[in-house]
Amino acid sequence: MKKGIIYIIIIAVIGIVAFIPGVRDFLKNQFFPIATIENAVHINEEDYDIDLKGINVPSTNLKTLKDKAVFLNFWGTWCPPCRKEWPSIQKLYETRKENVNFVLIAMNDKEEDVRKFLKENNYTAPVYIAQSPISEKILPKVFPTTFLLDKTGRILIKEDASKDWDSETVHQFIDNIIK
Repeated sequence: MKKGIIYIIIIAVIGIVAFIPGVRDFLKNQFFPIATIENAVHINEEDYDIDLKGINVPSTNLKTLKDKAVFLNFWGTWCPPCRKEWPSIQKLYETRKENVNFVLIAMNDKEEDVRKFLKENNYTAPVYIAQSPISEKILPKVFPTTFLLDKTGRILIKEDASKDWDSETVHQFIDNIIK
């Protein structure tokens, strides 16, 4: 009798995984993230052409930073989830800044508010304010939005929410793409 119940449970689980697309896709992305990478969207030279006014670093253009992987984050001092993820971004920056270009773009913010936020929290990750239009491919719809781009412009990660960027998984992922 117990074996029969176990078989029914196993068949039910397999049925759920096989026939409910949301569950199947979720499990696929959790266990086979490479499939997501293979189907990644690329941004091109025009998408990289964003003039950036440096807040705590020199001003530049995003296209000058594509010689390495790029951690591109859109945030605002007015955004509670953005503020929440900053400590983990700072820690990631401190450990991976040699191999990844960090670009944190403050959106809909006053320069003095951004400077005050960085100073009060002792944050040193590179912060900019965009001085030219941002491509629709990467223009955020929600905040924070973060992209991890490889050297070819392939979007490897797009996160439309606050995230712990100092996790072991993120560190391993970055280590794998910078090899």
